[in-house]
Amino acid sequence: MQNPVCEVVEKCELHSVFEMPGVAWLCPVMLSGQTIASKAQSQSTRRAVMDTLEILSEDEYLTYLRAYYQAGEERFGTHWNYADLLTFLHASASLLKPRNYLEIGVRRGRSLSIVAQCSPACRIFGFDLWMPNYAGMPNPGPDFVREELERVGFTGSLELVSGDSHQTLPEFFREFPEIEFDMINVDGDHSEEGARQDIQQVLPHLAVGGILLLDDITHPQHTYLEEVWDDLVGNNAQFSAAKYTDLGYGVAVAVRKW
Repeated sequence: MQNPVCEVVEKCELHSVFEMPGVAWLCPVMLSGQTIASKAQSQSTRRAVMDTLEILSEDEYLTYLRAYYQAGEERFGTHWNYADLLTFLHASASLLKPRNYLEIGVRRGRSLSIVAQCSPACRIFGFDLWMPNYAGMPNPGPDFVREELERVGFTGSLELVSGDSHQTLPEFFREFPEIEFDMINVDGDHSEEGARQDIQQVLPHLAVGGILLLDDITHPQHTYLEEVWDDLVGNNAQFSAAKYTDLGYGVAVAVRKW
């Protein structure tokens, strides 16, 4: 019997790819990083994220984030130019409807839940250390994440890999060297070397037309992350890249063009 993971190796039929036989005047990948960034900053996207957060289990950060969104909406309405990883994930997943998604740094499953609600039948692969008391808050582990996904109506397959991504990712890709993902979120090790290694590991496995995201690129403790992104992705002609750095801790997104 074929391993279910191997099914992901099939060619991704991404909605962002335009094909016409015999014609190749323009790049067939129609979705751009800037399109995602623009949608991520919209009021409709923020409100969709807020609706999802209402479904998920409460913790201190979720309470704070909902209050922050609400305050911005009340003060500035449609003029509020704010985005974060969750709005970028919702914008990406709602535009692309990914068939498969890889995430490094799962924690409580908020990011997974945003993607899962947009694409309920998606195949999801999550990598995490499940560090206790991460960022000063409880980190319940894989079973909790599964329950969160159930809350948002997830019907797809879920594989959660425990351990250091610098070990588990290379092992995973050695076992499945041809695997491709049409959406990847890198939000694990925030050291300069660690983030660089994670990005380098996943880039060969991002499908044409697929989306890559990196969080916290302007975080005061990790300002080098923006340089890592620019070096590997942002200044790479293979990608259509965009960044949001006005408020919060910054997010980067890119679409693979070829």
